[in-house]
Amino acid sequence: MDHLKILQDKRLLVVDDEPDILETLEELLDMCEVETASTFADAVHCLKNKTYDAAILDIMGVKGYSLLKITHKLDIPSIMLTAHALTPGNLKASIEQGADAYVPKDKLVDITLFVSDVLTARQQGKKAHVTWFSLLKPVFDKLFGEGWRKDDQAFWDEFDERQIENRDDIQKY
Repeated sequence: MDHLKILQDKRLLVVDDEPDILETLEELLDMCEVETASTFADAVHCLKNKTYDAAILDIMGVKGYSLLKITHKLDIPSIMLTAHALTPGNLKASIEQGADAYVPKDKLVDITLFVSDVLTARQQGKKAHVTWFSLLKPVFDKLFGEGWRKDDQAFWDEFDERQIENRDDIQKY
């Protein structure tokens, strides 16, 4: 799998209040150096004392949006992970607040693909959402129902336009 090469030896911070999620992510990302935190305070301590190539942040239970503000300020690519905050509003809020991806916990099995997508985009100087969103849009359509983007049509039209631009740029390489 080509997408795994970019993950080799990358330093990741994974923050979640569920021990089984932390353990699963450590196993799935075994090619990386994974540091875990189960509380907001522990995560802040990690961010103050070490550098990371990317962060995976639970939204609920660990003040994920507050952590996102910190990782965004530190320019650490961040993936929001959620089970309980899986709504169109949280998807939009995550993107608006600087998240590089928004992944339902039931899609953890594909986490290497999402992290590699984010890291590849950043290496190319972009903040692309091409792969993760293309893979997850059918999931969002099913979960949120037909027409879920209509309430924020202007936001999603602009998002789609950025997707097309980024996809065209990526295909030039």
